[in-house]
Amino acid sequence: MSGRGPGRLPDAFRAPGSSSFTEFLGVHAPDLLPSRRTLPKGPVDAPHGTTIVTLTYAGGLLMAGDRRATMGNIIANRDMEKVFAADDFSVIGIAGTAGLAIELVKLFQVELEHYEKIEGALMSLEGKANRLATMIRGNLGMAMQGLTVVPVFGGYDLDASQGRIFSYDVTGGCYEEHDHHTIGSGALFARGSLKKLWRPGLDVDQALHVAVEALYDAADDDSATGGPDLTRRIWPTVAYVEAHGVRFADEPAVHAAVEDVVAARTGNPGGAR
Repeated sequence: MSGRGPGRLPDAFRAPGSSSFTEFLGVHAPDLLPSRRTLPKGPVDAPHGTTIVTLTYAGGLLMAGDRRATMGNIIANRDMEKVFAADDFSVIGIAGTAGLAIELVKLFQVELEHYEKIEGALMSLEGKANRLATMIRGNLGMAMQGLTVVPVFGGYDLDASQGRIFSYDVTGGCYEEHDHHTIGSGALFARGSLKKLWRPGLDVDQALHVAVEALYDAADDDSATGGPDLTRRIWPTVAYVEAHGVRFADEPAVHAAVEDVVAARTGNPGGAR
C-alpha cells in the first residue's frame, strides 16, 4: 500500500469507501481472504466439524454444537468449538471444513465490528444474514474442490423481539428457518428429534434439554457426531441469544442437562416416553 510515511497509516485506511471489511480486503489485500488461496491439485484431507442444532424459545434463541471433528474415519479433535458469538446479538455455528469455517467466522466477526464502527449503528439481523451469504458465495471455488463451509446463523431481532434462524447452501443461498434447524452430518437425526421435542413456548431450561437430546440422538446414529463424554467431561457448546445479548451456558448447567438425558435413556436408549 502506497502513501505511507513515518507513523502514518497507508492511504487506503484513510480513504472513504464501503462499510464492508471484506470488500476492503478484496481491494487492498486480496491474498488475505480465505477464498483467494491457491489449493494443491487433488483431494485435501482436513478436519470437518459436524452437527449443530438451533431452536427458538420464549425470549430468544439457543444454538448448540457437538465437539467432535473428524478426518475420514479418524477423530481429529474431541473438544472443538463450533458455536461462536458473531456480535452482541447473534451467533454462528459451523459445519464442514473446520479450518476454513473458523477463518470465515473470524472474518465475519470483524466484518460486523467494522460496519458498526463505520456506520455508528448495529446492522439489522437480516443484513447480517445477507452479509454472511455473500461471504459464503465467495468460497464457492473452494467448495467445488471439496472444502465446503456451510454455517447456520441466528440471533435476536431487536425490532421483532424474537429469535430468528438463517440457513445457507454452498452457493450462498440464504433461507430463513422457523422454530428450529440443524446442519452437519448428524443433521437428519437431530432434526427428527427436534420435530418430536420442540414446542412453542419452551423456557430456557426446556430448550437446553431439547438441544442436548437432539445432539444425543444425532451421536447415536452418526459416527461423526460426538456424544456427551462423561469420562472426559466434554459437553456440547451451548449459546443463548436474548434481548440483553449473547451468553454461553456454563458447564454445570450443561452437565446437569446431559446427566438428565443419559439417565432417562438408561435401559431405554430410543428415548420413547
